[in-house]
Amino acid sequence: MSDAPPRPRQVTLAAWMIMGGSALILALVFQRVAGLGSLETQKSIETFLSEPPGDGLGLDMDGVTTILRVLAMVAGACATAAAILGFHVLKRSRSARLGLAVVAGPLFVCGMVAGGFMSAVVAAAAVMLWFQPARDWFDGKAAAPVERESPAGPTTPSVFQAPPRPAPPVEPRPMSGFGAAPSAAWTSSVTPTGRVAAPRSSARPGQLLWACIITWAFCSLAIFLLAMSALVLLAAPDLVFEELYKQNPDLRSQGLSEAEIRSATFALTGIVVVWGGAAMLFAVQAFRRVRWGRTALIVSAAIAGAVSLVGAVLNIVLVLPLAACLVTISLLARPEVRAWFS
Repeated sequence: MSDAPPRPRQVTLAAWMIMGGSALILALVFQRVAGLGSLETQKSIETFLSEPPGDGLGLDMDGVTTILRVLAMVAGACATAAAILGFHVLKRSRSARLGLAVVAGPLFVCGMVAGGFMSAVVAAAAVMLWFQPARDWFDGKAAAPVERESPAGPTTPSVFQAPPRPAPPVEPRPMSGFGAAPSAAWTSSVTPTGRVAAPRSSARPGQLLWACIITWAFCSLAIFLLAMSALVLLAAPDLVFEELYKQNPDLRSQGLSEAEIRSATFALTGIVVVWGGAAMLFAVQAFRRVRWGRTALIVSAAIAGAVSLVGAVLNIVLVLPLAACLVTISLLARPEVRAWFS
């Protein structure tokens, strides 16, 4: 666009840091995955499992190797997405900036497998895109000029200078009953440049409605299932553990006691109840056309999707919430939804 404001150096630097750092993370991830079977890595894992806190986790060599491989795969996927989004950031894509904010968290955590330094650099660069003057550039606003006072103070006008022309009179705004009343579908705000702002559509996009329905449905189902599991564990713990040991006979040999399983179940239930309730509240706010509700719902769905992706390696059932999170994010990122909130 010819009337686009010039790109700030801050955005250019952050975008190249994101693309370059993501490329290095991919190389480190491939190196880490290729070296999981090396003798040096196995000795490091054995040392970790023989000392606190590794000896109290109940994991073996295969379990730690699987966790490292999954974290490396997630870090590689997030780094690939960050590199692509970093390129689109140079084109002033607000969706790319939002996507980087979503990817930065999982990339920072999972990137610890590959060292952690480069993932921290990429996350910091993604945060830079939300500060001035980058924020004004993404909003299409030109940087405000810096006003400097003249050291000599105010000067008197020259005798050869034409006197200033008086400002034209401001016509009174038509009131109800006196002239045409303004339409309620238009917003009567005027931008600082003197241009009338575009009308805001009052029709709620169908994509937003479906995103909220998916959020409410899956969050309610998750809260219900976890709450019922906790209640059954409280009411009939012997029956639950008998069925649990029947389905997984190796559970006793893994060093997990009934008290630890009970505590983990209650903790997971509490997390799901709080997180699911917050996500449902975010959906309500987004449904009411609150901007931060849409942003918070996208971030919540992205984090839930990352957790489901890791869990899907161990339990194929978690593919369903993963798909729901991806669909929700794609619906909320649609141009119609973004335009409705703008």
